[in-house]
Order: sequence, then C-alpha cells, then structure tokens
Amino acid sequence: MSSAIASSANELHSSTSAEDASSTQSKLRSYRNPSLQVGKERQIRLVEAPIEEPKEGEALVHIKTTGICGSDVHLWKSGGIGPLRVESDYILGHEAAGIVLKLGEGITNVKVGDRVAIEPNIVCGNCFLCRDGRYNLCQDVQFSGVYPANGTLQRFKVHPAKWLHKIPDILSYRQGALLEPLSVVMHGINCCRLSLGRGVSIHGAGPIGLSALACARASGAHPIVITDLEPARLDFAKRLVPSCTTYQVDKSLNAEENANKIRAIFGAGPVSETKAAENEYSAPERTLECTGVESSVATAAYTCRRGGTVMVIGVGKSMMDNVPFMHLSLAEKELKFINRYRDTWPAGISAVVGGVVNLDALVTHTFPLEQAVEALTLASDPSKGSIKVHVVDNVDIHL
Repeated sequence: MSSAIASSANELHSSTSAEDASSTQSKLRSYRNPSLQVGKERQIRLVEAPIEEPKEGEALVHIKTTGICGSDVHLWKSGGIGPLRVESDYILGHEAAGIVLKLGEGITNVKVGDRVAIEPNIVCGNCFLCRDGRYNLCQDVQFSGVYPANGTLQRFKVHPAKWLHKIPDILSYRQGALLEPLSVVMHGINCCRLSLGRGVSIHGAGPIGLSALACARASGAHPIVITDLEPARLDFAKRLVPSCTTYQVDKSLNAEENANKIRAIFGAGPVSETKAAENEYSAPERTLECTGVESSVATAAYTCRRGGTVMVIGVGKSMMDNVPFMHLSLAEKELKFINRYRDTWPAGISAVVGGVVNLDALVTHTFPLEQAVEALTLASDPSKGSIKVHVVDNVDIHL
C-alpha cells in the first residue's frame, strides 16, 4: 500500500510540475522579446526573437541591463574582430545582469527569482585548458554576443546556469553588468601583478582604461599616469581618481617621444639603447595598454622601465608591424596579453560589495531596450562623449 501511495504522489508531483511549466510557458508567450541584431551586411536592427526553452543545466534569464562594449561596435562596423567574423544575423551583447525566470533540469546553484550577473564564456569543460582552470583559452568556446552565439541585448536569454553568478540585493543590475568589464581588468592586473606603492601607466581612457585606473588605485599602485588623445576623457579620469596624473598624447610625436614625456612625469629620463637612462628605476614597473592601437602599444613598451611588464589588455588588429621588438628584447621587458578572464566574478562581486572599487560613474548614458539601436549608434561615435552606454529593460515579468 505504501508503495502505491508513493507512486501516486510521484505521479501527482510530475503532473503538477508539467502543469506549472506549461503555465509558465503560456505566460511567457504574452511578452515580446525585442533583440538587437547585426548581420553580415553590417546593418543593426531591432528584431523580435523567439523565447527559448531552457534545457538541462540551463536557465532562462530576464536581462535587465546590458552594457555596450567596444567589441559590439567592432562586430557591427567591421563585421568581426580578427578571425571572429559575422556570417549571418545574430544578437549582440555580453555585459549583462538579470533575474532568473525558469530553470531546466539539474540546476542547484541558482533558483527562480535570483538576481544574477552573467559570465558570457560558455566553454567545453573537457579540453586540457578547461581542466587546468584556464577555461578562457578554450578553443571550443561559445561566447555570448560573438557570432554565432546570441548575446544579451534581448529581453529573454537562455544561458548555462553554471555561468550565472548570484548578486546580493545591495548590488544594482547596473553594477552587475559592470562586472564584465571589471573582470577584464581584474584578469589583466592579476596577470601582471601590480604592486602596492609601485608606479603604473595606463594607456587609453576609454571604459577599460578607466576601469583599470580605478582598479590600479584600489590595488595600491602609485603614482598612476593615464593617457589619451581626448582631453574630455582625461578630465573624466581625473574626476574618477583625483590622485592620478593625466597625459594627453601628442599626435605630432612618435611613440618613443610620447613615452619619454610620460616617463618624465614619473621622474625617469628618456629611453636610451646606448647608455643608462637617468632614474630608470623611477619609470613605471608596469604599463597597462587598454586600447589595442598599435602606436599606443609601442608607447606603452617604451614607457615601461627595464625589466618591467607591458600588459596589453586592449583588443587590436590581427597584425602589428611597429612594435619595438629589439627594445623589448634588450631591456628584457615582458610583453603579456590576456584573453578575456577566468574566475573573476566572485572576487569582482566581493570588491564592489566591499566598496573597494566602484565603476558606477562610467555609465554616462542609459537607453530602454526598445532604443537599443540608438544606444549602439551613440556608443560608436566618440565625439558624442559617452563612456559606457547601458541598455535597460524596465518591463516587469510576472509568471
């Protein structure tokens, strides 16, 4: 009898679960899913996308905030980034936070109603790099917002639950979305080992450079010099971290000449290959290159002190011809690169919750999801003065 009762209870539970799932799906169909898509012809448009059903290990997330990244602009304007080409229509966006609406089978790390930040890496988990913990180097990665993986510039997105990170109520969705650019910088800083009281130069005052500025200050680096072509961005940097020194790159000078002016701010003499530079020890031990522009990489290389580290965080063109190879070699400067990030979200959440770093000021413009085309257009035009543009969805979903 007890076995029969248990069997009936299980059948009732299964029936109830199926009814709940059907009810949830029916309610979802009453909502639209606008998405920002780009195609091979490099046209962006707002398109109604299907609402996917989460499979085993996946969660359906209502995307509340997505930040526009420079890579989104590259994918639109250039049709790709390096070898990563756009071949057909798909959805952009990867800097995101939202709320869990529905779960597939086998999920234990999040539940319906959880507020989450999305880590956009979706990796194989089986290759030697994934097994070694260096999953950001997985060659079988599907990265949200990079073709062909649909991104977060839509209302509803299915994502593997293992890459969802719960955020506490004290964090806003804006702060949850900013964890992605923060993660890029955190990985770069971790890899080059910034030191307390040691100087650093930051090349580029865009969103990543400004994030690097805030993180360098939080790491205890000093003195800090940040460079850019645009005076407005340098003014912004000074407001963000008043203790930093700014340098406006002089387009009439070459990379070495600009580097010598930056080195002078640190109290170091000009770069020299034939004699000891004056006060070489005072030159920055670490330089963070945050643009990916060839001339900026070269400037960062010359700025760095002998035996130091040049960390390239910015994403540049596929080939560079004017990096000072022999200078780096003779001065034994370490030229390092990063690819995205790994294991940074928990530390990033902790840093923001603890007030160690705050990037809120970087968000200069906010658009509703229905105006995502206008948001990306603004972000693509440096003359408009935006730093970080966010797309938000204020629609409340009731399931």
